[in-house]
Parts: sequence; C-alpha cells; structure tokens
Amino acid sequence: MQFDFDNTQRKEILETVFKKLENYYSRTKDFKTNPDLNIKEIRESILTKELTNGIIPEKAIDHVIKGLENFSVHTPHPKYFGLFNPRSNYAGIIADLITATYNPQLAAWSHAPFAVEVEELLIREFVDKFGYGKNADGVFATGGAEANLTALLCALNHKYPNFAKDGIFGLDKKPIVFCSVEAHHSIQKAAKIVGLGYNLVKPIPVTDDLKLDSDILQQELNKLDTSIFSPLMIIGTAGTTGTGTIDNLNQLNSICKKNNIWFHVDAAYGGGVILSRDLKYQLSGIEKSDSITFDAHKWMSVPMGTSIFLTSKNEILGRTFRITTEYMPKEADKLTVTEPFTHSIQWSRRFIGLKIYLSLLFYGWQGYEKTINNQTEMGNYLRKQLIKFGWIIKNNTNLPVVCFTIKEFENDINFTDKILNNILSNGKSWLSVYPIKGIPTFRACITNYNTTKKEIDELVDELNKEVTTYARQ
Repeated sequence: MQFDFDNTQRKEILETVFKKLENYYSRTKDFKTNPDLNIKEIRESILTKELTNGIIPEKAIDHVIKGLENFSVHTPHPKYFGLFNPRSNYAGIIADLITATYNPQLAAWSHAPFAVEVEELLIREFVDKFGYGKNADGVFATGGAEANLTALLCALNHKYPNFAKDGIFGLDKKPIVFCSVEAHHSIQKAAKIVGLGYNLVKPIPVTDDLKLDSDILQQELNKLDTSIFSPLMIIGTAGTTGTGTIDNLNQLNSICKKNNIWFHVDAAYGGGVILSRDLKYQLSGIEKSDSITFDAHKWMSVPMGTSIFLTSKNEILGRTFRITTEYMPKEADKLTVTEPFTHSIQWSRRFIGLKIYLSLLFYGWQGYEKTINNQTEMGNYLRKQLIKFGWIIKNNTNLPVVCFTIKEFENDINFTDKILNNILSNGKSWLSVYPIKGIPTFRACITNYNTTKKEIDELVDELNKEVTTYARQ
C-alpha cells in the first residue's frame, strides 16, 4: 500500500524530518519570535496545485516546515514572554510520535489496557498531589476548556439527579455560575454549550489585589431571587490568564459549603505549583474543592493539548457520561475497570497521558520541581530588574506573570500599543498588553524552561530603549 512506503523510504523520510526538526529545536532562539502577518502571502503559500496528485515526501516536508518557520509565533523561543505556551520538552515530543505510530484507541479498556492503566495511574498521582482523598476520580481532557465543561456538567448532574435524562428542560430554576471577572472565557463557553447560556454566568468583581471579592460574592448570593434562580457553582481561579492571580480558595470553599454549592478550581496554569514543596502553599484550600482543572501543557511543558479534570466525587463522572452501546467491546465487563468512553466527553480517545508519563520517566517529579522553582525565580528576577529601571509592577502574584508599566505614561493610551508594536516588529521578543483596572500594562510571563537571566536582561534593555525613544517624541 502506497500509504506505508517501504522500509528504506520510511527511514529516509524520518531522517529528513528529524534533521529539520533538530535544526529548529536546537536553534529556536535564532528565529524571529513572530512573523509578519501578511494574510495574502500566507494563504497563497498553502494554495498549492500539488494537492491533487501529491509530491515527493522530501518536498512536502520542506514545504510544511518552511510554512511553520515563516508563519508562526515561535512559542518555544526563550524570549517568548507571552501566553501559557511553553517550549515542549523532548520526552513529550517523542511521546506524541509514539502515540501517533501505535495509535491506541482509549475508548475501551480492552483495546488499550496499558495506555488506559497509565492514565489511571497518573490520575491517582495527581489526586494525591492536589490533596484529594483515595476515592477521588479524574479523566484526561484535550484542554482546559473541555475540563471546565466537564466540571459544569458534573455540577449539573450532581445537583439535578435527572439532568442526564431531562436536561435543562427538567430544571425548575435557572442555575447560576459565579466566577471572577478575571476567570477564563471558557466558563462562558461551557455555559453556552450545555444550553444554560452565558447570561447565567455571573462575573464577580475583584479586590485591589485582583482576587475574586468574596464579600461581593456573598452579597450576590444573599440577594439572589431563589424563586427563579439557584446557585449551582462557584469557580475559583488559581492563576488567572491575565495577571496570574490565585483567588482565596479557602474563603470560596467556606461560602460553597455553607450554601451547598459545587466548588470548582480552574488551576489550568497555577496548578503547576503543586509540584513544588516550596510553592504549593499558594493553593491552600484546593484540596477542599469538588473539582479541579489542570493543564499539563502549560507548566509541565508537554505538547498541546494535555489537560486533566479531577473530582473529589468519585461517582459523578460515571453518572454524567455513562451510556451503554451494543457495538463497544465487552471483554472488560467482568473486570474491575472503568471503561473510558463511559467516563468522559470524548469517545475515541488519544493516548494523551503518555506525554506526562514519558516525561516523568525521563525527568521525574524532582525534575519538574526544579523547573517550576527556577521559572518562579526568573519571574522574581524580571520584577527586580524592571523596578531597578523605574518600572512599576501592577499585579500581585508569586507566579512568574509580571504586569508592568511606567508611572509617567500610565494614562497615555498610545504608550503600550506603540512600544508593543515596535517590539513585535523587531521580532526579538514577544509579550502582550493586558488591562488592569482600566490601565493597559505590559504582560510578560516566563513560560520557557530555557529562559535565563540573559534573555530577561535583553527584554528589559529593549523595553528601556523603546521608552527612551518614546519620551523624546
């Protein structure tokens, strides 16, 4: 079959691929951090006549590699100080190659028992890390959005026993979801998907230190018209996307327990500190939650998308997703195993967990602890360097997310945009702008385990030169 090629051809193709990938992986820092966004040029580059009959593999590979190198923000770059998109560690890359080759189908236990049991082991490991009891449960997801959607579905099925059968038409009141105004937009998206609508998501203002204001939350609960509405869920964020803030999880837990409300923690980014003995105190209270979202493809530096949903309610995933079919394999019926397709939004399931498992086999939990501690130190170093040169820090977090500006230009609406455009045009660094209480700030996040003081000094120097030029205009 021509899809397979012969042994010699496959070897030549792999050698071509690995040579080009190694060239990129070993010299990522030599690339511009971001491309020129010429949409006409990009679209013309992919409209190739060769799609009809195909071309030789070497040319096809070269075409794709050039496209990715010329038209991508290079998130693996050590001077990418952007969103939570880290450089993939090498174990994770190899894991994706292995998974693609063996292509195990994790819908049914009997089809991929090794793979399913690896993921079950990892779920138990993370259950222990986050402080849940032995009866807790969990499942791998394709991203934080799926994990947050899973949380909402579990909360609905927990509060309304007939929800799986009757859906929203069986509800006597409108469920309300409470979260911070800084919470991730996937919360609104989840509400849209399940049919509640995002009007039933109630964003709560934040305090001066950008945490969900629990006093205002309690006030909103007190004035809720319970003849129409019913509080379903409160979401605390551990590491907000914009400012890296961790909400007061113990306070939110107390409110949830007092009002019998599902407590979910979106720890997609900040959950990584649980792997550090020196830093995990910041997540105090997360062990009391009903569910947790954690993205390993953020701080654990494995390829997209590798997320985990955990819950302290060990029966709720089954109640939410269990279904029977005649065509699924029955070999595991008499075994004490959980069929993955009865436990997850997904049906056909990729071996997501291998990226973490192989990384742990390569580096161990201790390797991750060192990496997370180091990136946190780099965040502290960035703050010190910025303050040294007159910048002011506008967010308050121990995570390596730094939002900053110059006091003199705080109210200048052109300041951040002008400097950001210049920096992105230079292609030496990548960072973003994020508004804090109406004031635009530069946002730099240490996401790359290869980012050192050298790259941070270069970023600060670049910023200082741009400010000097701007002030002269």
